[in-house]
Amino acid sequence: MDRKGSFLFMQSQVKSSIMKGPTTKNQLLTMLREEAGKVGLNEIIRSSLHLHRDAAFVQASYREEYIKAYTNGFLIRIKEVKEDKHNYSGQVDVEELNNAMELLEEQENMVETLKDAEPAFFKIYKIISLYTTFIKEEPIHQVGTPFPGGFQVKKGKGKYLCPVKKNNEDNKLAVCPFCIAEQDEDV
Repeated sequence: MDRKGSFLFMQSQVKSSIMKGPTTKNQLLTMLREEAGKVGLNEIIRSSLHLHRDAAFVQASYREEYIKAYTNGFLIRIKEVKEDKHNYSGQVDVEELNNAMELLEEQENMVETLKDAEPAFFKIYKIISLYTTFIKEEPIHQVGTPFPGGFQVKKGKGKYLCPVKKNNEDNKLAVCPFCIAEQDEDV
């Protein structure tokens, strides 16, 4: 099964689970962990190379932080998904999960048309986006993730704040629509 077929299979499993009734965090984690288990070292290396190539288009003053944030927040974090044996309580908001899966599928179709796309990076991106949002209930970009202008994702007053969420509302390649972070109104 190819990479896209693998994610579509997982998407099919999730939809099937939703149709049977409420979906627990543990059920979703099992599916994400299985998908993460298919990510090998070769895919992580290709994703890292892709990240470094993309960084060439990032402001020089921000480039090193960008690479570090995405390496830690996505590439290294795939190991966390693979090894997560916690017992999470609660149900997943199936409507939100379904919306997220549909958005990721649309993004995948768009990314496939790009010349420099790296399917392995996008696979990791999908897994981590769903894991952080629906299992960990954390923002997709970790607290402390820097953005140009000296801004960063932060936690304050019991919620996560993002400096760029509002600016990405219309960005079809952003996962902001289902990220739990709220726009940082101080930015």
